[in-house]
Amino acid sequence: MRIKFRMLAVVLLGASVGAAVAYGMGPAASASAIPNEIQGQSLQAVVYKSPTCGCCEVWVKHLRDAGFGVTVRDTHNMSPVKQKLGVPARMASCHTAQIGGYFIEGHVPMADIQRLLKERPKALGLAVPGMPAGSPGMEQPSGKVDRYDVLLVTADGGTKVFSSHGPRK
Repeated sequence: MRIKFRMLAVVLLGASVGAAVAYGMGPAASASAIPNEIQGQSLQAVVYKSPTCGCCEVWVKHLRDAGFGVTVRDTHNMSPVKQKLGVPARMASCHTAQIGGYFIEGHVPMADIQRLLKERPKALGLAVPGMPAGSPGMEQPSGKVDRYDVLLVTADGGTKVFSSHGPRK
């Protein structure tokens, strides 16, 4: 009888802690602060990358840490993926994602992805051409950070600066 009572107490205590966490109370509340959607949009991403690229794996972790569900599709030939999604060749980087109807090309910071999904501009997506030091997934042991722009790629393939990162020149 004592064992059954203790098991019941543990189950009830666990349920109480779970309810407290679900309602934002208790020490785990910070974990529940990660949004699982932005303006009703589920945070889901499909990331296309080379199976051997380490910086792409770090960028995928960047998405997951921000609450995105991520499906990774390893591919040895990225050109058809980029072409299908409308990524201009001059914007190319090592990985391409699809998020909320947009492409995300390269090492785009989370704040820019979240802003894109909130503002919903008429565009194809965001791009960080190349692989700038200090961008998400390209962090350097030395702490070096390059100045780089995140570009909004418009429906006609044109671009405009969406945001800038890194030290001012």
